[in-house]
Amino acid sequence: MKHLWLRAEHRENEKRVGLTPQGATQLIKKGIKVSVEASDTRIISTKDYKDAGCEIVSAGSWENAPEDVIIFGLKELPNNDTPLKHSHIMFGHAFKGQVSGKKLLKKFKSGGGTLYDIEYLTQETGKRVAAFGYWAGFAGAYVSLKVWISQLKKEECPPLSTFNDKRKLLKEISNEINSVKTLPSAIVIGSLGRVGTGVCDFCEESSLNIKKWDLAETVAGGPFHEVLNHNILFNCVVATPNTPVFFQPKYVESQRKLTVIGDIACDPDSDYNPIPIYSAPTTWRKPGLNILSRPPLDVMAIDNLPSLLPKESSIDFAEQLFPYLMDFNGKNHVVWQRAKEIFKSKLLEV
Repeated sequence: MKHLWLRAEHRENEKRVGLTPQGATQLIKKGIKVSVEASDTRIISTKDYKDAGCEIVSAGSWENAPEDVIIFGLKELPNNDTPLKHSHIMFGHAFKGQVSGKKLLKKFKSGGGTLYDIEYLTQETGKRVAAFGYWAGFAGAYVSLKVWISQLKKEECPPLSTFNDKRKLLKEISNEINSVKTLPSAIVIGSLGRVGTGVCDFCEESSLNIKKWDLAETVAGGPFHEVLNHNILFNCVVATPNTPVFFQPKYVESQRKLTVIGDIACDPDSDYNPIPIYSAPTTWRKPGLNILSRPPLDVMAIDNLPSLLPKESSIDFAEQLFPYLMDFNGKNHVVWQRAKEIFKSKLLEV
């Protein structure tokens, strides 16, 4: 890698970034040129990158960058039909049968570019080298609890906004809990992973009574009627062909204590969705999707939850990924090559 281009995120409420100015400085010292698109919404200011020695370029100008430049962003690209000629590091959400993912792969196929999907940057064990999972879990538990509290108040969950740090988030939810003077019981599926750990930490800091499930409790296959005995279900399991269904559609009309599903893994248009009762993510403006009014059942399924805590999540993620950016062509090249081979195999399917 000779030139890394940090693109501006165009998605609303997306303030995260995958490279810090400190990391950029180290890349520059190694002889890698770093271009950073100007952004008024990124949690780290454009000035900080300029002071670190980066070239500042206009937002969206990556499309006209030289073809050998590697484009680095986090969330989706603009929704158009422009062929993709560059190599991109990003979350593609394209390898599990997603409709939007098939369109993205076709753009890469027509342009000759490469997708290094961050979700598939893995060690030999299959563990991802960098992930926002912990912060998705922490923030997702917060939003799910807000949806549940809103149910008790017979209100719609209000729009969300970002927090400077998790202490302010915890203080806000503590005030909301005090306003209803009760706490829900919850079950966490995938409690031992990064996402599940974030959920459990939030629940423990908020004094929620939780039941923890992981592979040992789900290996026999679903669906799992026991989830109906809790107020909130947190799904923290990334969908794969081997993921069982956790909550089947007929449970909606069943007698149940369950009224909120926090689908933090959030893969609604995947062929492997373990919560197959909704078809699109929920939003910051409307965090909860009402599935049934009586008895109530709402789904929380926001797909950029770590952006609620953009500074902490960005710094954590950037620190995880940085060694692999720094050593893109060195001993860590196998991580990038593995992701590239997965991309090439998926490209054959479109």
